[in-house]
Amino acid sequence: MTAPARSQVTGRALLLLFMVLTLVPFVTLFSTALQEPGTIPTGVSWPSDPHWGNFADAWRVAHLGPLITSSLLIVLGVVPVSLGLAALAGYGLATLRVPFGNAIFLLFVLGLTIPFESLITPLYYQMQQLGLLNSRWALILPLIAMYMPFGVFWMRAHFLAVPAELTEAATIDGASAWRAFLHIHLPLARPALSSLAILLFLWTWNQFVLAIVMVDDPLKRTMAGALGAFQGQYGTDIVLLSAGALLIMAPTVLVFVVFQRQFTQALLQGAVKG
Repeated sequence: MTAPARSQVTGRALLLLFMVLTLVPFVTLFSTALQEPGTIPTGVSWPSDPHWGNFADAWRVAHLGPLITSSLLIVLGVVPVSLGLAALAGYGLATLRVPFGNAIFLLFVLGLTIPFESLITPLYYQMQQLGLLNSRWALILPLIAMYMPFGVFWMRAHFLAVPAELTEAATIDGASAWRAFLHIHLPLARPALSSLAILLFLWTWNQFVLAIVMVDDPLKRTMAGALGAFQGQYGTDIVLLSAGALLIMAPTVLVFVVFQRQFTQALLQGAVKG
């Protein structure tokens, strides 16, 4: 066997191994969700009498219907604003001569190194002073701010990869920086924006810790915050928890499957270079 053939076989074997390692937790979760409610399953085994009604029970116990609406409202409040601000800031730092632009970008990069958990306590007291606790704004505003470092880094890398000749040609034709952004750079940034939107959607939809801390009303949280509904006084119903976790993950998996081509296209076009 030639070296290229061995390399190809090795690559496919590694991909198959990673695929199996990725699917095993989902298979385990699915088999657990079909067990008899109230039991504590051990190992991975297909039940002789699958309890498909566990998914309906989990939907009812966790009030997932209202939580879908709440999650969509939070996503609609976070993702479009984050995309707009990240695109504007990334374009300014990559294309325009912004005073102290490198120092500003360095501050955004430093923001990527701050542990999320260390921000929970100061955010709680800040939202309390603003009178926003137990409202969706207590999730929307902090999430927009926390997504900015990565969003600006992502979009700046994309705009740096755009040939400078396009901007120069637009300037010669009399286009302002704002017009060049709207009519030239923004259309070219669709793959980067769509992939960033997918990431922001996934992070927002699956937000758990911030939803639990900032919002007391379970119906104003994200769907991931509904996992606490399966915690009883004397223990946790593992079966219903597994069924609820699968229901909560279903929209994110569906979004990634539908838009995976756009996400891959953004990576291949150099959206993370720079």
